[in-house]
Order: sequence, then structure tokens, then C-alpha cells
Amino acid sequence: MKGLVVLVVLSMLCGFGTSKECTNTPTQLSSHTFRYALLSSENETWKEEMFAHYHLTPTDDSAWANLLPRKILREEDEYSWAMMYRNLKSPLKSSGNFLKEVSLHNVRLDPSSIHWQAQQTNLEYLLMLDVDSLVWSFRKTAGLSTPGTAYGGWEAPNSELRGHFVGHYLSASAQMWASTRNDTIEKKMSAVVSALSACQVKMGSGYLSAFPSELFDRFEAIKPVWAPYYTIHKILAGLLDQYTLADNAQALKMAKWMVDYFYNRVRNVIINYSVERHYLSLNEETGGMNDVLYKLFSITGDPKHLVLAHLFDKPCFLGLLAVQADDISGFHANTHIPIVIGAQMRYEITGDPLYKDIGTSFMDIVNSSHSYATGGTSVGEFWSDPKRLATTLHTENEESCTTYNMLKVSRHLFRWTKEMAYADYYERALTNGVLGIQRGTEPGVMIYMLPQHPGSSKGKSYHGWGTLYNDFWCCYGTGIESFSKLGDSIYFEEEGEAPGLYIIQYISSSLDWKSGQIVINQKVDPVVSSDPYLRVTLTFSPNEGSSQASTLNLRIPSWTHLDGATATINSQSLAMPAPGSFLTVNRKWSSGDKLSLQLPISLRNEAIQDDRHQYASIQAILYGPYLLAGHTSGDWNLKTGSAESLSDSITPIPASYNEQLISFSQDSGNSTFVLTNSNQSITMEEYPKSGTDACLQATFRIVLNESSSSEVFGIKDVIGKSVMLEPFDLPGMLLAQQGTDGSLAVTNSADDDGSSIFRVVSGLDGKDGTVSLESGSQAGCYIYSGVDYKPGQSMKLSCESGSSDTGFNQGASFVMNKGLSEYHPISFVAKGDKRNFLLAPLHSLRDEFYTIYFNIQA
Repeated sequence: MKGLVVLVVLSMLCGFGTSKECTNTPTQLSSHTFRYALLSSENETWKEEMFAHYHLTPTDDSAWANLLPRKILREEDEYSWAMMYRNLKSPLKSSGNFLKEVSLHNVRLDPSSIHWQAQQTNLEYLLMLDVDSLVWSFRKTAGLSTPGTAYGGWEAPNSELRGHFVGHYLSASAQMWASTRNDTIEKKMSAVVSALSACQVKMGSGYLSAFPSELFDRFEAIKPVWAPYYTIHKILAGLLDQYTLADNAQALKMAKWMVDYFYNRVRNVIINYSVERHYLSLNEETGGMNDVLYKLFSITGDPKHLVLAHLFDKPCFLGLLAVQADDISGFHANTHIPIVIGAQMRYEITGDPLYKDIGTSFMDIVNSSHSYATGGTSVGEFWSDPKRLATTLHTENEESCTTYNMLKVSRHLFRWTKEMAYADYYERALTNGVLGIQRGTEPGVMIYMLPQHPGSSKGKSYHGWGTLYNDFWCCYGTGIESFSKLGDSIYFEEEGEAPGLYIIQYISSSLDWKSGQIVINQKVDPVVSSDPYLRVTLTFSPNEGSSQASTLNLRIPSWTHLDGATATINSQSLAMPAPGSFLTVNRKWSSGDKLSLQLPISLRNEAIQDDRHQYASIQAILYGPYLLAGHTSGDWNLKTGSAESLSDSITPIPASYNEQLISFSQDSGNSTFVLTNSNQSITMEEYPKSGTDACLQATFRIVLNESSSSEVFGIKDVIGKSVMLEPFDLPGMLLAQQGTDGSLAVTNSADDDGSSIFRVVSGLDGKDGTVSLESGSQAGCYIYSGVDYKPGQSMKLSCESGSSDTGFNQGASFVMNKGLSEYHPISFVAKGDKRNFLLAPLHSLRDEFYTIYFNIQA
């Protein structure tokens, strides 16, 4: 420890920045995407050019050197003297009456919720991952045998970030086990810890990583290297989660041995060079090293863990936040959010109010000037200019990692303050920025970025959807963690003479509330567009016969209103507080007690964070907490009238419409083709993959051309009826004929002259289950595909010849099935300039094109 503690104390004495210029002015190299492409390239000239400016930042090394003491204390006194100073300046004690986290062990998601489905999809992926493949590079680095095959992408044996995902896996599997008690995941995570322990023992120094320590030599020498401490943070965090959530004592022992090793490395840098040299090296991303070290200190009480945590606090960045300066533009977002989380942990551990202010200031800055309607932040991984987001709408917005970490920031702040804004933010970011990064229920298919550009698609951005075993981006790591801990921010405890509980997320789940001596079952009715209410029912089952008196605080979100809001206990009405506050109920709960909450949900538009007047019309549309996305490949002009009449121009889609959705298919050779609306022309295309834009385009709503057209019916009910076909993603438009042998097209229903009417008849090919579509105005003429066609074949109206024509009968016969797409329960039609838009929650989309910011004109 020689010299280290004294230097740390001097840095505290001299204040945050000491006129210190931040050494972390980022370059392109801060981008994970750019770094991976650069290191994978064989273009040595490009590499030399990029690395020529590596860490080219001004320093004040000489100023720091002049401040260094010359053996002012005996080495054996440094430790106690430093801790005495630390206690004088800011006593190490709990910072206040924080809300307490409810253990994942005591929360269970209900299978009826989308959150449970997301958790289950993630569990399937965690179980698919192979232990030998996960630890392959760790064993290689340790000189052990390497059974199995190494994974690819960022976990490949030649990737400098290899091993980071394994740390995430340790955290995710511990959280998943706590959330589900799945026996198989328990065995797999224990096997990973044991394998890593064997690697650490073999190396013998405490070092544990999937890459050799030479990368830290380069880090300390300010030479090009890709974020080695980032990976170490993930491994340490994973080991601590294995200890705290799964009671794995071996994991804690491993973490402490690792920290001993890195403590000595940092100590040697400071002794041989300077503190400034260490801070200069922090220009490379270090993840949440300060955060995990503060957590370790909270477990061990070892002062050197606290000292090392301070050294990863990065004063040059936190100093900007300490003076509440919105000067984060240009910084790599996910390099710095974890540092703020570490600062928040410093406040909780030390009680220093400065770090509370830092967390609060940071959240205010990001939330007011750098956040999209999803709750996410960043463009191309970096923060842009404040309140200038209208010109940042690209395909590479909102790195998923940043949303994962911003949720941590808001969670800390809510626990400290109980302020509704942080709970509202958590709901927004979780619902719109996290739930949709999985591709439906496909295990292990997630995205890196969440595009914001009009006409975007999750599957068609730069990265697109990841693969199970060959990507392992940073956002895969945070992704598997996010979906393993969905129960961790529904309930929070308040300790006191009478226990209290805060319910801030309305997610179907159950809580075994130990201190309240009661089991609470929360049931949330599915939200739909046609019934604008959120309905929640809480039922109570006291443990051991009876419960003690306790206080429940139920969040009344800021997005609701009092008109139609109700709360009852056992049918007795309660007074409703204003939105943005808590409904507080104090009583001794009895078995069978039922608390019901009904919250109105309304549509609202929200301007993008841009204070330039020419962008005032760029707005997002939300329905309660749900961000609505328009199914469109680029059109974005909406006419919604005034804000007061938003509901007049955006109307809900009845649930019964799903029964009216159909698709038409034909077999040709070894392929199946479907009738498709291709840019408002009708063609036959190959059968699409589920969840793609092509599924939307191959789905039509069948509308009866009769007075009973609003009546619910099934597919079989339309034989012999006259109908119109409305393209699924173009509400208000109709498939229309353009004369005999003319191509079919899509026209506005307002312009319809009868050319959109067809009669559904039994298939001309005489086969069971087929239909033909006869023109309503030209008897004997049918929608016809041709024979032995290729994808893109234009459809036309063709008429029967006088004699039977097998080829014609085949080409005019279709299998009519349920639509390939369906309306989400939360679906709307919005009036546009030249067309209407189908709106659905962003989180429900997969590969479909979408727009979340519209140009809204009155």
C-alpha cells in the first residue's frame, strides 16, 4: 500500500478537479462498434492512423507531481491516518432512510404477464449456453485444457473484450435463480464459478480474466487496448451477485483475491508514475469499477476496497456533474453512466451528500435534454448536444446498455427520495426501452441499438438482431441481466415501527412480504385500446394466520387523470390523490381483503427534446406508459388537430377486428407464396418469416360490403359474400382492380368507385379449403396470379375463357387462412396526410418498419 493511501487523501483534500482538465475526452475509439471493426480489420494503415491519437489529451501531470509528499508518514501509519481523515471528512455511515430493495427471492412474476414471458425466453437462452464454451478463453489464458469450442463475436479468443459476457452470465444466472429457483440454472452457474476458480488458482496471483494480463500493461502504459477493466468489472459484479443472491462463498473469496491483485497494480502505477497517470489511463472505458468496489466494501469493510473504489471515481467527469454543468455532449454514454452509478453507491456507503447531488444532477440533465420518448439515450453510443435531438434520429440510437444503466440510476434516486418522477421514468424506460429488445419469444435474439429514425426496423439497423453464439455484444450482457431481474423494482420496503411497502410498477406478480407478514398477489388486467383503463387488483393472504398493521403506498402515475379513477377496499371507496403521488392505505390486512385500482389511460403527444422552433411539430404519441409506433417505412406526417382533440383523430381498433384478418396463399413448385401489398401494388411473394414487415403486408382485413359489415364473423362465414380487402398496415385503404388484365393496386377508400368489391366464392380449382375472388362489377373475372410465377409477380384481374382452363383455375384459387399478423390489444388508427397509420406499442414490434416520432400538424 506504500504511497497509495497518501495520494488518495491528497486528491480528496485538493477537491474534485483541482482545475483538472478531464482526461476522458472521447474519440471514435470509445465506440464499441468502431473498436470491434477496427480490431477485426487487416488494414494496418487505418489502425496506425487511429491509434496515433490515442489518449491525446492535455494533462496536468507536473502540477500533481509537485503536490506529492516526500515520505510525510511512516508506511505503517499511512493506513490508519488515511482512514482517520476519511472519517473526519465524511463519516462512513448509512446516508439516510432509504427504501429497501425487496429480494428477488420473494417476488414471482405471473405467467399472464409479458414480463414473465420475457423472463422465460431469457431463461431458455441461459440454459442453452454451454459452460465449457463460456469459460474456454479463461482456461486458455490459465494454461488449462480447453474442452468444447469457444464462442464467437466479442467472446472469440482473439477479441480483447472476451470474458465480459461471462461476468454478465454470472449476474444474470444468479438473478434468474433467485427469480425462478430453476434447478438447472443453479447447477450451470455453480459450474461456471468452479471453472473460473480453477483458472484463478492455476494462475496463482489472484488475476482472473479471459485475456492475459499484458492488456493491463498496455492500459497502464497508455497504449491501445480495448477496455480491460470493463471486463474485470463484469466478472467482479458477477461474482458478487453469485455471493449475495446464491450464497456462493467461493465467489466472494475469488472477488477479494482479484481485487488484491488489481489494488497492487494501481498502487504500482501511482508509486512509479503519479495519480495523474492513473487518471489518464481511465480515458479507456472501465465500466462500473467504482460501483462494484463500493459494493465489495459494504460486504467486507476492508478500507483498501474503499480506497480503490475512490480511484475509479473519475473526478474529471463527476466534477462536471458536481457543478451541475450540462457538458456531457460528446462523451461516450455507456462509459460514463456506470461511473455515476458508482458515485451513487459512494453516497450510500459514505454519506457524502456531494455524490447524492451528482446522481440527481446527472438524471436531471439526461432526462431533460438527452432522452428520447422511450426513456433511452445516446446516438451512435455518444451523447449529442442538449435539446437538439430532432436531428439525431438515426438507426443507431439508444444503445440498450445505456437504458439498462439509466434504470439503475433512477432506481437509486427513487429509493432515496420516493419522488414519482423517478418511478415514472423507470416504467417508461422498462416498458419501451427494455421489453422490446428481445425478438418476441426467440431465445437469445436481441438488439444492440433501438432505432429512432422514421421508417426504422429493429432488424435492419447496422447491427440488426444478434445471434445466439456469435455476437455477445455488450448489450447482450446487459440484456440477459435485464430479463433476469424484472421483479426487482415492483416493490420497495420502508422500515419502521409499522412496515411500509411502495408499489411502483403494475405488473402481475406476487410478493411474499416477510416484514409485513403477508403475501400480496397483484393481478393486472391486460391493457387494451378500446377500454382505456388500467385495472389492478391486490389480494392479501396473511402468513401464519394474521398480519401486523402495515402501510401500502400505491403509485398513481403522472400519465393518468382523476376523471374515472377509483380505488376500493372490499368495495368501499377510497379518496383518490392527484396523479404523481401515492395512494396510502394503512390497515391490518386480513385474508381475502381485496384492494382494487382503476386508472384512466389516455392518448397524449410529447414533443421531442429540441428547443429549435422548426422542430416543434416532431412529437411522439403515448398511451399511458406505452410509446406507440406507426407501421410505416418512412411516412410520418400526421394530422391530429389540437392537443385537446387527439382522441378524435386517433381511434382505437376493436378487438373483434382480429377475427377479420386473413391471408391468401398458393403453392407453386416447392414454395408457398402469399398475396402481398408491395408498396401499394399487389404481388405474390414468398411466405415470410414470422414477425417481419412482410407478414404485415401479406395480411388483409376482410370487410363485408353489407349493412352487417361491423358484425363479427369467421373466415368460413364470408363464402358467397361481397367483401372489400383492407391492407393490414394501411387502414382506410382498399385493394382495387384497374380493369381486365390490369394490375391490382391499393387506393384510398374515399376514392372508391366500386372497383374494390369482390365476391368470395369456392375455389375454381375445386379443392377443399380454397377460395377465388371474383370481381363485384365484372362477373367471371377473378384475381389471378398466373402459373409458375416468381416472387414479385404482379397480380391482375383476369377473366375465364369459355372452356375449362386448369391453369387459370389454379392461378385464381387461394388458400384463405388466418392473417399472418394480428392487431396488438393496444392498437390505434391515426389520420395522416395522404394515408392513415396503424399504431401499436413499440415493445411489441420485431422486424416491422416503424416510426415513433411523427411530424404532427394541427
